[in-house]
Amino acid sequence: MKVMIIGGGKVGTYLANYLLSENHEVRLIELRPEEKPRILLDVPESVLYFGSGTDPDTLEAAGIRKMDVVAAVTGIDEVNLVATSLARFEFMVPRTIARINHPKNAWMFTEVNGVDVALNQADLMAALIAEEMSLGDMITLHKLRRGKFDLVEEKVAPNAIASGKQLKDLKLPDQTTIVAVIRSGELIIPSGDFQFEAADEVLAVVHSSQKKDLAKFFDRVI
Repeated sequence: MKVMIIGGGKVGTYLANYLLSENHEVRLIELRPEEKPRILLDVPESVLYFGSGTDPDTLEAAGIRKMDVVAAVTGIDEVNLVATSLARFEFMVPRTIARINHPKNAWMFTEVNGVDVALNQADLMAALIAEEMSLGDMITLHKLRRGKFDLVEEKVAPNAIASGKQLKDLKLPDQTTIVAVIRSGELIIPSGDFQFEAADEVLAVVHSSQKKDLAKFFDRVI
């Protein structure tokens, strides 16, 4: 993909470096020329452009019309919102992502204002902490469809409801799919007659609202 990153701070340079290592084409926009020596420790000079991420001329010069994604990750919410709005409505970039620094500003970061994905760091941290406290051994590996569904992993406890039972006999939540099971280092794609055993590592896609219901099948019974 072709990705433009607005903001050459620690988040922006790390993101640029990561995307480059994955062989994506990257453009990094930074307002402060004095930051050049630091930025060049992580990314090549060829991807770096200096100017404001809210200046159409700067964005145009950096090739925004060819971008698949624009990610605005500066430490200033107003800049991130204006940059993503310009990307969407002025340059018709297919996908926009914005960092939210202050939770009280989250209400502005909507699709109506040109933001496809808003990353609210405070909310993400709070949600992860609450989730870890309430879901026992279930781990959320990845969020899908903007958080509507989750890819989760959980190990089957010795006395769990699912232990010793076949998949077809479990009345799992209706918006749940068991994707795979790892047993003794081997990956298994389970069919209806697959029988769960203690210590199986279960990978599932589940609606976010049903994770607790799914966890009950694999957690230990107290």
